[in-house]
Amino acid sequence: MNYLGIEAFLTIVKTRTLTKAADELHLSQSTISYRLKMLEQEIGKKLLVREKGLQEILLTPFGEEFISIAERWMSLQQETEILKRRGNRKSIIIGAADSFNSYILPPLYQKMCQHKPTVNMTILSQHTDESYESVVRRDVDIAFVKKEKIIPNILVEPFYEDEMVVIRLATNYRTPNELISPEKLDSNHEIFMNWGPSYQIWHEKWWETTPGSRIMVDTAALIFSLMYDENQWTIVPKSVANHFMTYKKFVIQKLESSAPSRICYKIRHKHMNNMKLECLEILENYARVAYPTDKENLNFRVSSIYE
Repeated sequence: MNYLGIEAFLTIVKTRTLTKAADELHLSQSTISYRLKMLEQEIGKKLLVREKGLQEILLTPFGEEFISIAERWMSLQQETEILKRRGNRKSIIIGAADSFNSYILPPLYQKMCQHKPTVNMTILSQHTDESYESVVRRDVDIAFVKKEKIIPNILVEPFYEDEMVVIRLATNYRTPNELISPEKLDSNHEIFMNWGPSYQIWHEKWWETTPGSRIMVDTAALIFSLMYDENQWTIVPKSVANHFMTYKKFVIQKLESSAPSRICYKIRHKHMNNMKLECLEILENYARVAYPTDKENLNFRVSSIYE
């Protein structure tokens, strides 16, 4: 398929008329029509219904289905152009859960940004299953995910272990790092976020499954916006808690009966070219600097990509 035909087709779909498509591409309407006709001849199917009196374009059933193919083709074309411009410069594509990108990985990204010669980074926020699929397709070079899965040719190993802690509003009578029993935490004042299956099982041992009057959220940043009463409490990974300690508004306390730590796994494809392996080696070297193994409450593990 040719670029000009795909461009014409997608512009027609976007603008809904040949006239507007021609204006957007700064072409004549006859040129747009010719490019579309050449594309239809190439694929052997009609994309538009051609009837007099239609105010807007009408796609054939095949044309409707073809939109997603054309969009993917255009995306690949753009990526190819970017790759050509990069030449031999190193590049790495990283996928990670949004909370990892927000609270764990920024120090690593900052180190990578300072590397000379430059390593181009593309950072994507993805759900865990999406990251696995991206690594399998080689759309992503390395990903940081919330769970371990066994998939052929995908290497998985723990990257760090993050302690779960209690966060409450700071008061004169609350001591940082004080041990607190879950029994003393009233679920009616909890701001709850599900940190995974093992955490959910632990949570249900101490509090009823039914939410009651507590607040439930699915974004860590929202927790701290909703905490206004000294009776409120929440349980979060230490990495998330540390991020919000700069506000001097909250206090971190530890659980007498510890919740399961949150594990971050790193995944990559077993078979990668030498340039990608070099990029991963650079990343892992910086990871050793960004996450010292003796850092309090954060057990970091990194191993050679050549193991």
